[in-house]
Amino acid sequence: MLICPQCQFENPVTNKFCQQCGASLTHKACFECGAQVSYSAKECPQCGAFTGTVWQAIISPRTVTQAKVSQIQEPGKTANSELIAASSSEKLGLEQPDILTETEPVKTEIHVSWEEELADHSPDNNSAKSISEFSPEVYLDQQQRYLLLEPLASEITEEVKVKVLDCQPLQASPIEVFILQESQGLEIGKEPDGKNIIDFWETVPEIAQAYLRLKAEFEPIVPTIHDAWVENDRQILLIEDRSHWPSLVDLWKDHQIPQIHLLQILHEMSSLWLATEPWHCRQSLLELSNLRIDEDQSLGIVRLYKEPPDINLKLSTLGQVWENLFDHTGRTLLGSIGVLINDLKLETISTIEELRFRLQEIADELQSESVPSVTNAPEAIAPNNNQTISPSSVAASVIKEQMNPYSLANESNDDMPTVVLPMQLLSLEDVGRTDVGRQRRHNEDYFGVQTKLTKVENPIGRNMEARGLYILCDGMGGHAGGEIASALAVKTLIEYFHQHWNEELPDEDCIRQGVLKANQAIYDINQQDSRSGSGRMGTTLVMVLIQETEVAVAHVGDSRLYSLSRRQGIEQITVDHEVGQREIKRGVDPEIAYSRPDAYQLTQALGPRNEHFVDPDIEFFELNEDTLLLLCSDGLSDNDLIENHWQTHLQPYLSSRSNLEQSVNDLIELANQYNGHDNITAILIRAKVRPDLDQARVGNS
Repeated sequence: MLICPQCQFENPVTNKFCQQCGASLTHKACFECGAQVSYSAKECPQCGAFTGTVWQAIISPRTVTQAKVSQIQEPGKTANSELIAASSSEKLGLEQPDILTETEPVKTEIHVSWEEELADHSPDNNSAKSISEFSPEVYLDQQQRYLLLEPLASEITEEVKVKVLDCQPLQASPIEVFILQESQGLEIGKEPDGKNIIDFWETVPEIAQAYLRLKAEFEPIVPTIHDAWVENDRQILLIEDRSHWPSLVDLWKDHQIPQIHLLQILHEMSSLWLATEPWHCRQSLLELSNLRIDEDQSLGIVRLYKEPPDINLKLSTLGQVWENLFDHTGRTLLGSIGVLINDLKLETISTIEELRFRLQEIADELQSESVPSVTNAPEAIAPNNNQTISPSSVAASVIKEQMNPYSLANESNDDMPTVVLPMQLLSLEDVGRTDVGRQRRHNEDYFGVQTKLTKVENPIGRNMEARGLYILCDGMGGHAGGEIASALAVKTLIEYFHQHWNEELPDEDCIRQGVLKANQAIYDINQQDSRSGSGRMGTTLVMVLIQETEVAVAHVGDSRLYSLSRRQGIEQITVDHEVGQREIKRGVDPEIAYSRPDAYQLTQALGPRNEHFVDPDIEFFELNEDTLLLLCSDGLSDNDLIENHWQTHLQPYLSSRSNLEQSVNDLIELANQYNGHDNITAILIRAKVRPDLDQARVGNS
């Protein structure tokens, strides 16, 4: 089947256009010049830009012997050698020898035995010729899907890595089909019609299971596995190519990176160490050349390394790796971290629980020494539980989540102090779109975006000063009523903040007055026209104001704001002003509250009544990590579309390399498919941030 890149619909392989959204399944637009390029092409024929889909192929004999260098190379030595070594062995109860010494590199021969597979990738085992020699048209597989981009030796006696071009990138691989079946709750090993097929695990190497399971838990860290099979005496894996990612060693050498950021990475490594143990892949954390950072300076690994069955790895080995990271990058070893690493080496710390508790203690110590906590912030309403929280606690919870992203012992740490790093805005992008839907004759939604962006260059780097006003309204009152109300509200608010938004982000009172002014403008028309009952026009409102990393939100009605970040996942920031939510706040059970026939009736809107009946919810928070903000009308949010589809329609667009406009188009198509009964409007904002090192140094002084 062909997976549509626009709407993820599954199409027959013979289709040239998606059956659901009509997108081309044969050509795409070049990201450089916009020319139409075949999905199978390597380069754009018009501008020469690389447009192909490339995978990293790892080809191994069933049994390989690898030498692992056990010490980080000194500066100036061979740059291409492996930077860190495998741990030493503990065989037959013998004492574990010292490793990673500064005076003498130690090499350990590691024998890796792969599990015997029950079936080959193809029923025909005579495809060895396809990878025996390199030429411009040599493929890795007999089906001629994966074109070799690098030479490949005829005899493979040890593991090799080559890059391949996917000539059928929309064609679902067996592993992708497996993932799809799991997500749909289908029984593995059966097609949707119940017909028996070859057992999935009999067709792929055992290591593929580790990729699939670990990827689900460690989405940003573990690379995606695309395909895998066994062919003759070789096993072949195709994974996401991360060879171009910056090295973790380079990050460690950057003395402007705060200690707390390094502590976060150590914490992620400890979490991954625990998760990889059942899969015997802890070796992945002992190869420094395997440890990279993504565009957000978060931890990522290039691949998974299987550890030999006759070696019993201990936490002390991980401690030795951490020590070498500091020693060989010239990074100052903070006292508490030095004590921690020494305790790891001495095996005073023997469990992950102890290690993570100690890391949290060091984080608390850094907080008390450097950055003051945020206080006196206005209150906000928690989106999902009706509890009162403050924006400062929201920001703090983000950092705490960064320190403990994979919960192991959260229950005992809920009241522990958290570290709040000052952040600065790196980039701010936005796109908005409205659609009439599939049943309405006219569009009563209206939105407005007004931004002011200034790039600032200094010796440390580049950052951005930004101000953004984003307004979305969903009108009511019928043709020439709802659309007038929504447009009038947007225009009134833009004019108001043009006059009242000065140097700093407007405070709560200023924002409230702006909302009430918009309400009065609509109310006055209702009064002048003697409108009554359902004939009185009105509109919902959701509005976001951004200044650098500060965010203010105001809303009236059931238009919503969602926030998505890597640590926090998806969150509904606003709470609908409707009867059901009102009853829940009064203590009524949600099931009872929403069993009322008027449960979805609005309790607030702009325009139908005067200012005494309008009480907008206003809240503030800080951007402490890269974030997507989605403003949307109920034409998009109905039927829990965002909650059910954010992983496919929002999460990929956290990356700066993705097309934000494409995400909004996808959301509109999704809403038309499921909620086409109403108008659909979405504004998507992508904010990228990084630690403000200047401000952090001021806080330390």
